[in-house]
Amino acid sequence: MPAQEAEAIERAVQCYIDGAKAGDASKLREGFDERGWMFGSLGDHRYDMPLPEYIAMADGQPGDTDGSYKARIVSLEQVGDAATVVLEEEGFWGSVSFTDFFTLAKVEGSWKIVNKTFVHTGGEPPSFE
Repeated sequence: MPAQEAEAIERAVQCYIDGAKAGDASKLREGFDERGWMFGSLGDHRYDMPLPEYIAMADGQPGDTDGSYKARIVSLEQVGDAATVVLEEEGFWGSVSFTDFFTLAKVEGSWKIVNKTFVHTGGEPPSFE
């Protein structure tokens, strides 16, 4: 995989990381394609929705509530104009961990996340009531 393609893919994922960490909708919109979807569950609740709905839900709700949030790419595969990235997140809302599976596509010359599928891997989520 050409280094410039890997860097561009990583930039799109970094937009997600920065946006999720700060609750910044503009950063999330920068990384996601508006036609994409998200699938996953947290506790007993499913979060299967179009990405714009996720962005609206995350706006103003930072994942880094106490400075402990960390995210790292553990794998990146790219063939042509398609890519997958696995991201490990820790310290979301203080103690929650996720594994995210992103599918990206090169859309009009730019890499965009078109799907986020996630699994809650640890920690107790806050009450959202």
